[in-house]
Amino acid sequence: MTAVGADGLDAIRTDPSRAVLGFDFDGTLAPIVADPAAARAHPGAAPALARLAPRVGVLAIITGRPARVAVEYGGLQDVDGLVVLGQYGLERWESGALTEPDPPPGIAEARAKLPGVLEAAGAPDGIFVEDKTHALVVHTRRCAEPQVALDRLRSIIAALAERTGLAVEPGRFVLELRPPGVDKGRALRSLADAFADERGAPPSAVLFAGDDLGDLAAFDAVDALRAEGVPGVAVCSGSNEVTELAERADLVVDGPDGIVELLGTLLDR
Repeated sequence: MTAVGADGLDAIRTDPSRAVLGFDFDGTLAPIVADPAAARAHPGAAPALARLAPRVGVLAIITGRPARVAVEYGGLQDVDGLVVLGQYGLERWESGALTEPDPPPGIAEARAKLPGVLEAAGAPDGIFVEDKTHALVVHTRRCAEPQVALDRLRSIIAALAERTGLAVEPGRFVLELRPPGVDKGRALRSLADAFADERGAPPSAVLFAGDDLGDLAAFDAVDALRAEGVPGVAVCSGSNEVTELAERADLVVDGPDGIVELLGTLLDR
């Protein structure tokens, strides 16, 4: 634990009712699996979140998944007070209600062109595309050599993104085509700013826990808030697939098991 991270945890424990806590879903609250449709939250996650929600200022899940999918796969329908920001903040689920914009035109164009692009690139067996309505995700985890396949596709997916006005988000054996201008850092910052506007004062502390490259933007937001005087904690749900997050984190825990243990520690104290 870093010294600034310890200060952030102390601030959460001292004044939890003004703390903003954000969590990624896949790899953080839910173990990574080969089939994204088979992902389910750690069995201890929803009960711990349900106990934590009434005690903190804001409790949120910030995920690249569609918000409704994260709610369903997490068993989170009955967690009162939970906010789920899906698709990097494009969608908001709260108290059973979902708000979302229309998909950008570039997604439809990319959806039509992506099969031909993959075929022309000689994509190996095992490649599959996950359609998230507002984003398209190319997965290589099922390939015989997933990293080799990812590296082979990286430039051609980037070229498709440029032609369609989209951004590429790399991750754990994935390349995601999504609208530009949205990321988990902006989503986390929007929660902190909305809290400050509503309460007339900034949060007592902010915490974000994630596992993948897309979570680095949220770590950046934690750092920016620290620079403004808000204590913060960046937590890495550790794996052997992504090391960049561990290098940036204040605290590294052992995957979703460790995240649920951290939730229990916060509750106990």
